Amino acid sequence: MEEAGAFGTLWAALGMSAYFMALTWINILLGIFLTPLFLIPMSWLKSRQGGQPK
Repeated sequence: MEEAGAFGTLWAALGMSAYFMALTWINILLGIFLTPLFLIPMSWLKSRQGGQPK
């Protein structure tokens, strides 16, 4: 079995950290930008049905 050493361990940790930071970032952006795309049409449908906001 091959041994990567300290530099290989550091390189793998850096890559995994970057991957998870990117994953977190895209999930936050999806939540921010996709939520209004569902909420606004739902509010239009609710107002068409005669529902009053509280």
